[in-house]
Amino acid sequence: MDHYFDFVTHFWWLIFPLSGLLGGWARSWSRASERRHRRRVELYTLRNQAAQAEQASQAEVSGLMKAHDAINKRWLAYELDVGKLIDFPAMTDVREPLTVAFLRAKREADALRPTAPGDVKTAARLAEYRAAVTSFDIAFDVAEREAKRIRDSKFSGPERQRLETARKLLRIASDAAATPAERQTAYRRARRELDGLIVLPEASLAALEDKIASMLDAGPAPGIRGTA
Repeated sequence: MDHYFDFVTHFWWLIFPLSGLLGGWARSWSRASERRHRRRVELYTLRNQAAQAEQASQAEVSGLMKAHDAINKRWLAYELDVGKLIDFPAMTDVREPLTVAFLRAKREADALRPTAPGDVKTAARLAEYRAAVTSFDIAFDVAEREAKRIRDSKFSGPERQRLETARKLLRIASDAAATPAERQTAYRRARRELDGLIVLPEASLAALEDKIASMLDAGPAPGIRGTA
């Protein structure tokens, strides 16, 4: 203990530089701890932002897929309704530039459509699909407006008469009150009237034929006698 007191007595002045040294070390350690804490906070923030961005991207992809489905549904309203195609024949006329542009935009959007929102992994892929759906929407809207504007004006008088005849025949072919023979005859005549005027999509014909076939299977309406 005497040696300790001797050391303190003779070297008490070392307390001041040592205190400064210890204080500086403590301050350095505190600053380093603060920097580590800031880095951890920044890293957490960046990770959270990345997760939120990924979630937002998937939500946007999901929204784009729903918009894509809505446009396809608008197109199916024509493709599955021969009567509507007769009213607006330009929607299937590949001689019309706007129709060609719409069909091309549809193919591009369909080709880029992901199976699920999570399949879109990059911002570039998202931007590509977004642009395709937007182009599809615009092209369909333009083609539809033009088809409704011109209707059957590009057909001659006799051709418009054939379209009107086909329209009436298709109503008979889909009429539950008509006999099976009347429906079959009306359908065949309607196809002849449309031949060379309108190119009906396979889906349109299939939908119409399925509808007529189901009615034929059901037989004539009560009180209606079939014909041989």
